Amino acid sequence: MNYRKSLLTALLAPLIALGAATGAQAAGYAVFTHGASALGQGNAVTAHSDNPSTIFYNPALINKLEGTQFQFGTTAIFSSREFESSATGARTSNDSVFFPSTFYATHKFNDSLSAGLGVFNPFGLGTEWDEEWEGRFLATKSELTTFNINPVLSYRVIPSLAIAAGLDVILLDATLEKRVPAGAFGLAGPATETGVQFKGDGTGVGFNVGVAWDACKTVTIGASYRSEVKVDIDGTSRTSPTFTVPFFNVTPLDSKGETSVKLPQQITAGISYQVTAPLIIEAGVRWEDWSAFKELQITLDNGTPLAATRRDWHDTYGLNVGGKYRVNDTVALLAGYVYGNDAVPNSTFDPSIPDSNTHVFCVGTDLNFEGINAAFSYAYQRYENRTKNNSVDPLLPPNYADGVYKNDAHLLALSLGYKF
Repeated sequence: MNYRKSLLTALLAPLIALGAATGAQAAGYAVFTHGASALGQGNAVTAHSDNPSTIFYNPALINKLEGTQFQFGTTAIFSSREFESSATGARTSNDSVFFPSTFYATHKFNDSLSAGLGVFNPFGLGTEWDEEWEGRFLATKSELTTFNINPVLSYRVIPSLAIAAGLDVILLDATLEKRVPAGAFGLAGPATETGVQFKGDGTGVGFNVGVAWDACKTVTIGASYRSEVKVDIDGTSRTSPTFTVPFFNVTPLDSKGETSVKLPQQITAGISYQVTAPLIIEAGVRWEDWSAFKELQITLDNGTPLAATRRDWHDTYGLNVGGKYRVNDTVALLAGYVYGNDAVPNSTFDPSIPDSNTHVFCVGTDLNFEGINAAFSYAYQRYENRTKNNSVDPLLPPNYADGVYKNDAHLLALSLGYKF
């Protein structure tokens, strides 16, 4: 048996799954907040916006922003997870906090041309389980951080139609940890199991485009597209304590490796309606191409290809609706709802991403002063319960860590903007 091949494959297999927890209307541990005002409206801002975060949602709309504007923001995401074993009935829970942040800048050169720059976290994940929990041989800690550096240009073709295009420069960093049972692989060492960590990073480049059409004075239709981005990842796996294969005197888990992530292409579209002077509402849809994620292929530092790991994810669709009601020149009230289905089929579901269909309920407020804008939002994300009943790792017993996975999250978002 090729221990090095099988063990590294088992270790690195969750890496691509990390990259698949995605944006605004997706389930799982996604970064779906890229501006507090947008979050308060359930991210239903593809067809209307009045702040620089539209660089992410639909850059064609930056033509409607006057002068030069800046915006900074962050969101505290409080995630809670619980696992109930179908074998023993035992329960395991954990909590975590993350702070995805944003920066946007826009400048209007004239009535036709505007430019912008955004820096945000389009994909991300954080899942941490106790090192003694039932599924520790599948995952104990999974973290993914991405940064998108996104310059854009927007051009108004005719008074009612604007288009935009930009670059997506993605920086990715991932850390994975799990436990490995020594006896199951014929390894020799001072303990019955060892901890394994993989750290890797990479860069990829894609593009995005947007369009906004004012169908009439009260109705605008908007759409945006982000291309697939391939990120080549180089990393190193390490064990603690170190284990070796008997008679061969090699340490199969301490090795460099490389793989790649294909972050999916995405399409969002929305239609906004100015109901009255103070009230605007919008409904939107989102599609993400997760069906392109069929398998994971890993190559060792010596160029040896490893067996591919099947993933077989499927496309996801999301729906959202939201609105803004301006009470006066200073205060506006926000509300919205988001639904997203999950990308992971039952056959490949595992605790590195306990993904499921999700519902997000959002409220917030915009405060406008002389040249200064502040937005505050709160969202509650409820995940539908998900049951694991499969054998995702051939090196582990059948139906390992089967049971019910429960998740929810609370989000508190703040954005501060300045216009001059």
